[in-house]
Amino acid sequence: MSDVGKRQRGLGRGLSALMADIEPSSKETSDIKAQFKNDTLLPIEKIHPNPDQPRRYFDKDDLSDLAASIRAKGIIQPLVVRSHPSKEGDFEIVAGERRWRASQIAQIHRIPVVVREFSNEDVLEIAIIENIQRADLNPIEEAAGYRQLMDKFGHTQDQMAQALGKSRPHIANFLRLLALPKYVQDLVIKGKISSGHARALITSSDPSGIAKIIIARGLSVRQTETLVKNPVGEKPIRLPETPKDADTKALEGDLSAALKMKVLISHKPNNASGEIKIQYKNLEQLDDLCRYLTKS
Repeated sequence: MSDVGKRQRGLGRGLSALMADIEPSSKETSDIKAQFKNDTLLPIEKIHPNPDQPRRYFDKDDLSDLAASIRAKGIIQPLVVRSHPSKEGDFEIVAGERRWRASQIAQIHRIPVVVREFSNEDVLEIAIIENIQRADLNPIEEAAGYRQLMDKFGHTQDQMAQALGKSRPHIANFLRLLALPKYVQDLVIKGKISSGHARALITSSDPSGIAKIIIARGLSVRQTETLVKNPVGEKPIRLPETPKDADTKALEGDLSAALKMKVLISHKPNNASGEIKIQYKNLEQLDDLCRYLTKS
């Protein structure tokens, strides 16, 4: 059988091996069974992260919450590790880096692990599959994970789609995000813009500039697509305004009645900022507004 055929079968088997869903057969020894079921306590300084781990961004608040839980209840699920490929006597994380990081914050000195022997390919596959199935990767990390599998082990988009339960267009769309400038990728990683915004920017001649406009104006994905399609040098397309909710309209009415002037509120979606416009008809109204704003 060809190497490609072997890889296609192997890709995606990681979680079954990782979680020990399949019990050892009756022909296997009790020592092997114990290896799959028993935890080992290891000094935390003997455990190292996997340099090829696709997940790069760890939210500080989430880690702090997990550290507080570990202080109170300990580590409920052990880490999965393998012997370190270059440091004898040390171990490399296969799954559970977030728990390892939180344990450092909690100042835990010994943590429970399950020791397994995995190849480099197994480790990368397991890390990607585990994170994707648990929705732990941001879109850029997920795309980078797909790229690693393709570059390091020769997996095709079709093979990854079948093994991961994703469609081929899904994987292709995520891989396209890696063509964006690092500035835009960082905005996606930090949740400042969505993967939908980022995909709309792929065909733009100035993705970084438009990304700044998206954040400043709180544009939706549809509005971003409209902005990207606007040819350079032509009259700018008027972007559709986001419909105002009932509470905003009610507040506009209350303020207009109190000031006896028209008040307009522009609130940015998914943001806590915005602006208020007050329209006056003559200088007397302007004088009244100034006196109202400056009186003690």
